[in-house]
Amino acid sequence: MKKYIFIAFVACFTLATSCKKGFLDQVPNDRLTLEETFTNRATAEKFLANVYSLIPDEFGQRNPNTGRSAGVWTGASDEAEFVWGFNQANNVNIGSWDANSGFVNDYWNNFYRGIRSASFFMANIDKVTQDITPQLITQYKNEARALRAIYYFYLVRTYGPVILLGENVIEPDAPTESIRLPRNSFDECINYITAELQSAADNLPVTPLNDRNYARITKGQALAYRLQAYLLAASPLYNGNTDLANLKNKDGKQLISQTYDASKWKRASDAYKAYITQFVPGTYSLLRKTNADGSINGYLSCRDIFLDKFNSEIIMSRLDADIEGRQYEMTPYHSGKASEVRGSAGLGATQNQVDAFFTANGRTIDDPASGYVNTGFTDYKAPGSPIATNTFNQWVNREPRFYVNITYHNSVWLNTAFGNVITEFTNNGNSGKATGGNDYTVTGYAVRKAMGLGNWRESNRACILYRVGNLFLDYVEALNESTPGDPDILNYLNQIRQRAGIPQYGSGTGQITAPADQAAMRQAIRNERRSELAFENVRYFDTRRWKIAETTDNGPIYGLNITQNAPNFFNKVAFETRTFSKRHYLFPIPSKDVNSDDLMVQNPGW
Repeated sequence: MKKYIFIAFVACFTLATSCKKGFLDQVPNDRLTLEETFTNRATAEKFLANVYSLIPDEFGQRNPNTGRSAGVWTGASDEAEFVWGFNQANNVNIGSWDANSGFVNDYWNNFYRGIRSASFFMANIDKVTQDITPQLITQYKNEARALRAIYYFYLVRTYGPVILLGENVIEPDAPTESIRLPRNSFDECINYITAELQSAADNLPVTPLNDRNYARITKGQALAYRLQAYLLAASPLYNGNTDLANLKNKDGKQLISQTYDASKWKRASDAYKAYITQFVPGTYSLLRKTNADGSINGYLSCRDIFLDKFNSEIIMSRLDADIEGRQYEMTPYHSGKASEVRGSAGLGATQNQVDAFFTANGRTIDDPASGYVNTGFTDYKAPGSPIATNTFNQWVNREPRFYVNITYHNSVWLNTAFGNVITEFTNNGNSGKATGGNDYTVTGYAVRKAMGLGNWRESNRACILYRVGNLFLDYVEALNESTPGDPDILNYLNQIRQRAGIPQYGSGTGQITAPADQAAMRQAIRNERRSELAFENVRYFDTRRWKIAETTDNGPIYGLNITQNAPNFFNKVAFETRTFSKRHYLFPIPSKDVNSDDLMVQNPGW
């Protein structure tokens, strides 16, 4: 009986240096025998393209269970809320999910399918003899090796310790419940992931070899996931977490180390430092835009990371992303306006996140020196806005990243091709609840980050998965835990603040006094992450690996009073009471897999 491989449509993604078509662009729907798949280079490349296709499309989070590996991470964090009840992030927020939920199964199935496919490819690519060189076979094997390790990383950051299949070659489409193995320990998973990524990186190029190869995994991308794995392993959720003491295999094997190990932070910080030394600024660098006088324009610098295709800041991205769907979620309803500026604002930013952005002088809003005002109105021309508008004072004189990330009532819409469209989020405003029907913001704000300047119906822009801003903030977090007081902490933290157009930490003129000790610096770093990396699928995992989600994701989440017009609209109200308990730090293992594998143990509480 012949075995068949289904070659599906596959996406392009990853850092690119050219806008030309890449090797993943044209993949037809075919059904090929195994023998046919690995007889020539073209069909083998199609198979490898399928392995690539499971890199997450995080712009597709409105419908995360569509096979594109999109997460629930933005709407299920304290940053945002989707208006539509069908969105699975809303189920997470109210605790209405379990080991049988569709998205719980989807991520598990998708990434294990990618892992099995990568191993299958590695085991069979040597059979190809037509139009291929030994060097190319080596490169392809290591691309698959890197992808396999990346998919394991995505599994462990979601489910905790998982099953390592090693070099066992299991048919790609075999159901996950056909596997009968126990879970490996978390440290075993991290050691495997990081070793595999290093091994792959040793045989991958620093940059694409030519235009045809621009969408392939490179050395810097593979090693970037190695860094993230080390950071995850050092974090409180996995580093001596006694709350997970009962997570053991049936033979008694402890799956989460119960002893805190400070050396894990040192391992992480050393790896980040080596990476920066090797790749920054030669291969990757912070994107900076300047004014006519040469000074940094914080607004353009932070906005254009997501608009300038293939810029130097991007380390990892998915090119074939659902940018059109995401932009529909970010574009307000704008009743009566042209369709090019008329969307839904269905992805609402929370007041919790709005309050997390600094003021223009680089301070938190609860700092007496911040100048923050929460009453009254001012005619204010915001960064990036062509005109001044009557603006609620809590949104006046905020840092540039606030205006990059947030659309608020009476702000000017980015697309000015149809004049200056003013967004009105009050109940009867042009984008209010009473006006929009099923399309409105439940918080009184809309997410704006990565929104283009033209028609929201755009389909050719990448979803960034990791960038230099994230790299620097990861590094300083690990360094502050391993070597508090190291000068690199302020150096790289201040590079982020300088690029954002706010005062740096230090003792010079115009600077803010540097955090006094390790604990104060830890909080400063966390504040900076929340502002710099907002709506980039980082916050969900930060609150969990830091073990603070029982506070941040439990209880009332706030927005504005969207059922009212002015002035009551501007009152802060709780729009939802969220549910988070200790069991929610890890996804449950899908029930079908636990039930079919008598060696598999479920995560605590599920």
